Amino acid sequence: MTDQARCPVNRVRALMLTCILLALGSGAEAANRLKVRAIALTNGQAVLDVNGHPRKLLVGQTSPEGIALKSASVAEAIIEIDGRTQTLKLDGHISDAFSRGEAAKIVRLMPGSGGHYYADGQVNGGAVHFIVDTGATRVVLNKHMARQIGVQYRVDGRPGRVETASGVTAAYYLTFDRVQIQSLGLTNVDGIVVDGDYPSVALLGQSFLNRLDMQRKGNLLELRER
Repeated sequence: MTDQARCPVNRVRALMLTCILLALGSGAEAANRLKVRAIALTNGQAVLDVNGHPRKLLVGQTSPEGIALKSASVAEAIIEIDGRTQTLKLDGHISDAFSRGEAAKIVRLMPGSGGHYYADGQVNGGAVHFIVDTGATRVVLNKHMARQIGVQYRVDGRPGRVETASGVTAAYYLTFDRVQIQSLGLTNVDGIVVDGDYPSVALLGQSFLNRLDMQRKGNLLELRER
């Protein structure tokens, strides 16, 4: 075969090799893209979904993908990727250009002290710290919590009695206009205000929980809007 006959063949082979290298390069670039989502947050700790893999990080730790957790609270996590700092809300996500996504109507909680699940939320717009209590039939506040957020329980409520650890106590049955934890909010939620010091932490009971889909995934408790 002459040199003139070999040249087109060589050019075709070179072109094919270039195409293969470009394809490999594109695949490697796609593989290196990070899709990061916060699926659970507590003070000092975050569980991130990185390209479909759960990564549990304490503040100061770095994931195998190079994502460093700078700070974390129940509301947000601050992470660092390739020298760039990003703020990530619960169930928000960053992808490719690291633009934050919209929050979904879902809440994921990690167990706290004693294995219980806690969540910061609101009742009628006032800040309340909840413990998830599947044994409570309603959302329950004590008189101090109710007064602090402006709930007129003696005016709006129906008087009754409830049994507490310290005995039978006066209570008022009423309907809260809105109860919310993180991105999940429900209206017209049945509640009780105990006219005493019980409970020390507001109870997020079944009048709220049974209107959601609730599922345990390992240690994670997932609450999802129906």
